[in-house]
Amino acid sequence: MKKIITLALLLVVGVTASNAQETSKAPKKIKAKTTAVAKIEGAGMVFQTETIDYGTVAYNSDGKREFIFTNNGNKPLIITNAQGSCGCTVPTYPREPIAPGAKGVIGVKYDTSRAGQSFNKTVTLTTNAVEPTKVLTIKGNVLAADAAKS
Repeated sequence: MKKIITLALLLVVGVTASNAQETSKAPKKIKAKTTAVAKIEGAGMVFQTETIDYGTVAYNSDGKREFIFTNNGNKPLIITNAQGSCGCTVPTYPREPIAPGAKGVIGVKYDTSRAGQSFNKTVTLTTNAVEPTKVLTIKGNVLAADAAKS
């Protein structure tokens, strides 16, 4: 009987000791998902997307969207103008230079009070980039006023 108690005690001590030891595993490093942006000589613009699809939106809904870009050049990017293809598309752009590697936002607001229409509009940017003119596109469909109420 004494041998069984001794063996049980040793087993309990052994299990407890093995569970109490610290493991020295280094935590895994999580690699951030980065998009490789080729560096260019001068100023440059790389957009996350050059087309925004509004899908189907309600009449008089919020028509604001954003194009996000990065200056992939080695010189500051200066946007001198942003022009919508018609009065229903109003762009906004940063007035200050965008440093190399920095991000910027081109805002666009489409007038969703034009009911029951598909739209496909453009915003033309004028910059000091290697490619001085850039055209961005918005598209979608605005529900008719009576369809938005129901």
